[in-house]
Amino acid sequence: MQQYLEFAGNHPYLSLAWAGILIALLVSWVQSLVLKIQFVTPTELTIKVNREDAQLVDIRSADDFKKGHITGARNMPLAQFSSQIATLEKNKDAPIIVICQAGMSAQGAAKQLIQAGFSKVAVLRGGMGKWQEANLPVVKK
Repeated sequence: MQQYLEFAGNHPYLSLAWAGILIALLVSWVQSLVLKIQFVTPTELTIKVNREDAQLVDIRSADDFKKGHITGARNMPLAQFSSQIATLEKNKDAPIIVICQAGMSAQGAAKQLIQAGFSKVAVLRGGMGKWQEANLPVVKK
């Protein structure tokens, strides 16, 4: 324990950065528990689309979406997301999977959907980065 205190005393900025990251992770984790945000892997996403007709909502920018997205995904950039939620009303009881680049921004969009009364909201864990890392197909247009 003494070594940790000594390190923190010798490296205050590094210690503060570490503490900030830890707090951000804890807040994100607690929010996901409170809001009941589910996380799905790329494999689980594919199963939900095929078996449950899950709707895919990609919140990345239009440019990023055009560079490559999952087949059937709908682009709703985060900047306009809250004003476009009403367009998803007919899918309120259907599974909706929110996709971003790394999986972090999608949690905020998922929170908005849950608060708007959507019952089956999930986030692609790791986002498009994880999807592409798994060498899964993307559509470019």
